[in-house]
Amino acid sequence: MMKNLFIRSLSWCYADLASLVLRIGFGILMMPHGFFKLKDFGEIVGEFMNFLGLGSTASLWLVIIAEIFCSVLLVIGLFTRLAIIPLLITSIVIVFVAHHGDIFGEAAGGFYYLLVYTAILLLGAGKYSVDHLIGRRLAS
Repeated sequence: MMKNLFIRSLSWCYADLASLVLRIGFGILMMPHGFFKLKDFGEIVGEFMNFLGLGSTASLWLVIIAEIFCSVLLVIGLFTRLAIIPLLITSIVIVFVAHHGDIFGEAAGGFYYLLVYTAILLLGAGKYSVDHLIGRRLAS
């Protein structure tokens, strides 16, 4: 058992499982944030951050799309690295703009998402994803 902890050949299997767990877990955890914003759109839009001068309405729609649509893509592992980019941007804005980089205070939750989304970007979708199935079809 201890020997398996140090065998390199098993680590790629674990990396695929880790990617699956991170994708599904953090994809599902992000979706309620988007649904809340969509449900309370009219109440939130006036006070929502106007990021990059797009206006609060456009900024809110972009965040909702990222938090719901990109999270769904993340969970199923479709266009994973592309879908993670809006989620990364959203996390960066939450941490460094909305909460001024206070990663040990108000920005802690957003920072967790930022770390995990960065790991998923680096790991990719893994073997247990639609991306992997598409890649296998294209290769044959």
